Amino acid sequence: MGGKLSILQASSGFRAGLDSVLLGTSVPSGTRRLLDLGAGAGVAGLCAMAHEEALETTFVEIDPDMAELARLNVAQNGFGHRAGVVTLDVLAAGAERKTAGLATDRFDVVIANPPYFSEGTLAPDPTRAGARHMAATFLDGWVKTAVSSAHAQGTVIFIHTADALPELLGAFSARMGGIVVLPLSPRPGMAASRVMVKGRKGSRAPTTLLPPITLHGDEGNGFVPEIDAVLRGTARFDWQRGSPVLISGGIPSEPTAKQ
Repeated sequence: MGGKLSILQASSGFRAGLDSVLLGTSVPSGTRRLLDLGAGAGVAGLCAMAHEEALETTFVEIDPDMAELARLNVAQNGFGHRAGVVTLDVLAAGAERKTAGLATDRFDVVIANPPYFSEGTLAPDPTRAGARHMAATFLDGWVKTAVSSAHAQGTVIFIHTADALPELLGAFSARMGGIVVLPLSPRPGMAASRVMVKGRKGSRAPTTLLPPITLHGDEGNGFVPEIDAVLRGTARFDWQRGSPVLISGGIPSEPTAKQ
């Protein structure tokens, strides 16, 4: 984010990357209450907070060590007065979530970057394995918790692998409308490898499939200018226009606090 955030991550195990930043910068302008499910070290939610000076964020993370990293990141970036971290399983029953302090029907926007893989070899580090692997049947439960946490007209945004799109659409369409699918393609002409899916609670609007956003050019490892601007904190996604438009402005030139 161009120096707007200072992030502590684990010296080994899972580390947040591009997907977390893209998710955080997809939070619509004007959001006031945000929930980041499976937050890890808090990167996605913190990126959203860097764009919105009035945004209050609740981070939910099952791993106590990662949750503590999220608390440290919230504090060292000067967001302690408008953020909190809850150590909790996203798939916990409603009564358990309530006891932990996670309210239902409260948040304007709920974001999630759930574990991507249901098959394959687990990483030797248990934190990395838990962040990357989850049974495919659990994805519906993540969406259920997200929708339950959003208020009556709240928005839910997930980022996931493209091959999880059927499960995501099924879980979203069973509970929300106004679904928007944004494919993310590595290079021009290549199939999408990631998708961002947005839905609105209480909506009956039809589903929209947006043109893909390309992350890299034909050659090299550099990002295209629009994505580079997002990663540097000078632009973000604008869902309101019904297309993957990148907007700039409204971002503090310096973080509230930095250590």
